[in-house]
Amino acid sequence: MPALSSTMTEGKIVEWLKKPGDKVARGESVLVVESDKADMDVESFQEGFLAAVLMPSGSTVPVGETIGLIVETEDEIASVQANNPTKNNTSISKEDESTRVQSPSPEDIRTKPLVETTASVPAKASFSETQKVKVPLPSEVNQGRIVATPKAKKLASQLGIDLATVAGSGPHGRIQAEDVQVAQGQPITVPWIAESDAPVSIPNQSTSPSDSGFSSEKPKAIEISKGKSFGEPGQTISFNTLQQAVNRNMEESLSLPCFRVGYAILTDKLDHFYKQVKPKGVTMTALLAKAVGKTLARHPQLNAAFSSEGMSYPSQVNVAVAVAMEEGGLITPVLQNADITDLFELSRQWADLVKRSRSKQLQPNEYNSGTFTLSNLGMFGVDRFDAILPPGTGAILAVAASLPKVIAGKDGSISVKRQMQVNLTADHRVVYGADGAAFLKDLANLIENNPESLAN
Repeated sequence: MPALSSTMTEGKIVEWLKKPGDKVARGESVLVVESDKADMDVESFQEGFLAAVLMPSGSTVPVGETIGLIVETEDEIASVQANNPTKNNTSISKEDESTRVQSPSPEDIRTKPLVETTASVPAKASFSETQKVKVPLPSEVNQGRIVATPKAKKLASQLGIDLATVAGSGPHGRIQAEDVQVAQGQPITVPWIAESDAPVSIPNQSTSPSDSGFSSEKPKAIEISKGKSFGEPGQTISFNTLQQAVNRNMEESLSLPCFRVGYAILTDKLDHFYKQVKPKGVTMTALLAKAVGKTLARHPQLNAAFSSEGMSYPSQVNVAVAVAMEEGGLITPVLQNADITDLFELSRQWADLVKRSRSKQLQPNEYNSGTFTLSNLGMFGVDRFDAILPPGTGAILAVAASLPKVIAGKDGSISVKRQMQVNLTADHRVVYGADGAAFLKDLANLIENNPESLAN
């Protein structure tokens, strides 16, 4: 049940990277803001000095607020601070806003808002379409000033870890919770990814991973997820920003006229093909996305979505894959042009998306451009489930585990083969029953009879 991007109305200030009085270069990161799906750096539009912080760390800021002021010269800092004392969670006055943000007077022309929040742009911490947000390279070593996420600080305190000794992998060396885990020698388990080396099948206990073609690390991933909880008994835990976005989308989904249809697909040939391409870096997620993408190209109705003007047919086939995050909530990294992108390139793209989703560094178009969604719980051994349709798309496919089944042939013979159940949830305003059934039949035919064509 993936979370689809919605119009952003507010963001949470995670941390100010600069303090009042600090010199700021044009394009330099000044603070970190948490949007619905990602932590993003806010960069300064101009060179100068940070004169005033109007919204402190921890504030939830609606789109349209000014959160800080930058001046051109150091001499102006004192006067700006005198006119704009610390206001905690309140914004500057309407009079200040009109002179500083909308139409600055000659006297105030050098005093400009750090962030003019005038656009609903998800994951751009400034909420401004004109601002450029850079995604820094990961694994920057923490040097000097300690910059860490609230969760990392809490975890470090619980584990007795000195953050000064932890190298941060987040934006500009910011320490993430997983960095603290690494320093403690704990395994990193974030996020819960609806993907592993083998998300489709759960091998028999008597079958070795090498025989089945599936990773020996997968049972460990299943073990990690047992007893998963976001709080302790007796606690009430507030929804985080991502969970709130998911909640809104799921509530919106209730108003959609959906129908569901299922299909059982044999996976023996797919399993065999996977064994051949896995050493070359191909993941099962890429295989499934490629299979879905190629089938969608033949069934554009399943790639369409409802709009106020009618049925909207995207120019691309973009397969979003549901990812459950450890801190709660879901995100859907998107494999764009899944129908025509090379299988090996698709696998490389997926590895990169997964890596950056861990540190919440995905760009908006990398999680909100999906035209069809794939939700996979196969790695947990479930034999079937239904997924909730994300608003703004026409269909979502729920993929369960591939398990040994006794199959009766057309000639009456009986054999044991691996089979997985897939269930399609679709918007009946766009997709009709016959459309869904035809799509599933073609997908099954591709997987069962010609999986080698996925390499083309």
